[in-house]
Amino acid sequence: MNDPTATELLAQARAGDAGAVGGLFQLLYPELRRAAHARLRGGADALLDTTALVHESYERLAGTPRLSWADRSHFLAYAARAMRSVLVDLARERLAERRGGGAPHLALTTGLGEQLGAPDTPELVRVHEALEELAQIEPRLAQGVELRYFGGLSNEEIAAALDISLRTVERDWERARSFLYASLKVG
Repeated sequence: MNDPTATELLAQARAGDAGAVGGLFQLLYPELRRAAHARLRGGADALLDTTALVHESYERLAGTPRLSWADRSHFLAYAARAMRSVLVDLARERLAERRGGGAPHLALTTGLGEQLGAPDTPELVRVHEALEELAQIEPRLAQGVELRYFGGLSNEEIAAALDISLRTVERDWERARSFLYASLKVG
């Protein structure tokens, strides 16, 4: 018997097969590692290594009952959200520990990070808070940033995940980037 495809595993996950989530992670592991590595690249003092971030994301997704992912891009979007959640939670823990201590900074570099400077732990929390603010105003823009920044998806993959055109993804990215830049500059 051949190994199951992502489509088959997604169908099994929708049907309630808990093992299907593990199968999806195993099948898409190289892509998830690439996304996690992109989020952690450039920092000798990262909160997690690539493998740990992927595994923490798996734990969060596997513990969520009966999520229904429409397709591969949708699954990767959920994985991006889980990675974001893991990183923000760890950054907040570190900030709590830092009060009264001199803990080192998180060096997180991404396309957005390069424009804003290499964010440290407080910067990661500020990016998260700015994304939350953006989500209140323009949810689709926040989703696109999350998919790009935390999920490592390309514009084409974002378009497929959000069911919008490539040009809309590009316009949304410009608007979101401007909003985040202004929010982070003020804060």
